[in-house]
Amino acid sequence: MRALVVERLAPDYAGCIVKEIPTPEPGPGEVRIRVRAAAVNFPDLMQTRGEHQHKPPVPFVPGMELAGEVDVLGPGVTAFAPGEAVAGGGRGGMAEFAVLPAAGLRRKPDTLSFSQAAGYAVAYLTAYVAFERCARLQPAEWVLVHGAAGGVGLAAVDLAQVMGARVIAASASDAKLAAIAAEYAPDATVNVTSGFRERVKELTGGRGADVIYDPVGGDVFDESLRCIAFGGRILSIGFTSGRLPVLPVNIALIKGFSVMGVRAGEYGRQYPERGRENHEAIWKLAEEGKVRPRVDKEYPLSEWRAAYDSLAERKVVGKTIVRPDL
Repeated sequence: MRALVVERLAPDYAGCIVKEIPTPEPGPGEVRIRVRAAAVNFPDLMQTRGEHQHKPPVPFVPGMELAGEVDVLGPGVTAFAPGEAVAGGGRGGMAEFAVLPAAGLRRKPDTLSFSQAAGYAVAYLTAYVAFERCARLQPAEWVLVHGAAGGVGLAAVDLAQVMGARVIAASASDAKLAAIAAEYAPDATVNVTSGFRERVKELTGGRGADVIYDPVGGDVFDESLRCIAFGGRILSIGFTSGRLPVLPVNIALIKGFSVMGVRAGEYGRQYPERGRENHEAIWKLAEEGKVRPRVDKEYPLSEWRAAYDSLAERKVVGKTIVRPDL
């Protein structure tokens, strides 16, 4: 089969190559999937350089999210049948075939395309854990979503609206904000390049945002401290800005807000029953057609570098997808 293989860890994807490798065979409890779509996530980029906390031994096939059709069942697997459309994740999505544990697979809802399903779980699970488990988001609360054009940011815009919140979508690009406004119609948008604290205060009647969803960090986090409501919750999702911010605790003391770290996967590992409930909740929303995951662009496997660059260069509104079947 053809696969993108990380043969060594190096900058600028220098250790990556598309090549023919043996098609994997499923072991007990596993399923081989014919991959129809694989999502590109920032951890995929970081793993090619060895900069992510999870460091698979080289060589490895990247791609932590995928969707496709069941090809071969491993011993003991009875929950699926060949030909069924499924979605799952963990490893190996950037290839024509991937082997995953059957326990981690979900049947693809008819409401989602393969590409939508491939990029769904990580982004929406992160937003769900952030809003439901951590912030306890309530209807009519004001939510400021930073990095709103990215995969996890756009999922947060979408899910917060489903939960009845009032949403302010924030980005550094007017063009991306226009696309978000056209497709998701948040209550407001704000370009962060010229500052946003005053605009957020104005929109919220001087109170500030009740919840701030921050996958950016750096200067964005610093300014967010100035427009969080008393008793508000800042959700730290990641640091795509490249700078880890430092919290002056005197500001937290005076304004009475909380900063919460969000790791959706770890949450499920720490609380397995709640983790299962989280997955059930987000896939039910998809099955009911209540959420609208957005695919920015699809690339064939041969153009994987362009797909990775589109994410690294912040060109994406929603998810970037690689299609090994193209």
